[in-house]
Amino acid sequence: MPEINNKKPNIVSLENRSVLTVTGVNDVDSFDGTSIVAYTDYGQITIQGDSLNIKKLSAESGDLDVEGFVSALIYTENHPRENFLKKLFR
Repeated sequence: MPEINNKKPNIVSLENRSVLTVTGVNDVDSFDGTSIVAYTDYGQITIQGDSLNIKKLSAESGDLDVEGFVSALIYTENHPRENFLKKLFR
């Protein structure tokens, strides 16, 4: 029997290194003006740059829109995320 793929489609679109759209985002872990860490079904994506600003984040559709200067997009494998309290009391 074929395996059913229940993963949300993940599409990354970058216009002129200043307008980024990512689909299939499940969660955003952290963000500031130089880095955004988001999770998709295909791995963690880290967006690095300057003056980064989240313009839209939709939990229902999984769309993430970012403006600012994008210098890097880095995918890594999904790792089990730690509970906020565990991070706090390390």
